[in-house]
Amino acid sequence: MIEEINEYFVESKMNMDEAMEHLHAELLKIRTGKASPAVLKGILVDYYGSPTALSQVANLGTMDAKTLTIQPWEKNMLAPIEKAIFAANLGFTPMNDGEIIRISIPPLTEDRRKEMVKRVKAQGEDAKVSLRRVRQKMMDFIKKAVKDGFPEDAGKRKEEEVQKMTDKYGTDVNTIIVAKEKDIMTV
Repeated sequence: MIEEINEYFVESKMNMDEAMEHLHAELLKIRTGKASPAVLKGILVDYYGSPTALSQVANLGTMDAKTLTIQPWEKNMLAPIEKAIFAANLGFTPMNDGEIIRISIPPLTEDRRKEMVKRVKAQGEDAKVSLRRVRQKMMDFIKKAVKDGFPEDAGKRKEEEVQKMTDKYGTDVNTIIVAKEKDIMTV
């Protein structure tokens, strides 16, 4: 019985780690006024009829702190890449010179910064909800094990352990969100 609980505990920890990785990935997509190819992550381009990641059909880079460059490996991919960028609705206007696509990152206005902070907080809340969902499943598993004969005091200790782990991850989420907010609001 203890082995099953420990296995489920390890699985729950992995699920919490995945929630944190997802948060990091989503926060990378929220720009802070600096050019970063990570903003383009997740854009899918129509590559001969199949959706393909932008990074698999072109080189992504930065020309300077305010300009992203996209150099497709095939010139006929310029138009589909532009179309995909517009469809992603990132607030950018790509400039195509026939060889390379340049994207100038506009400076962030105060309203836009506040809007992004709201998005960051929403992402943080989503991560916390995921953590709480994993915690609840683990607590239910422990309670069921106690009903099936697992010692009650050992069950309580495991519940406390799960709660401590959840609290630690929650604190980590708060730290990440505060850092990202500070980054966005810095002019």
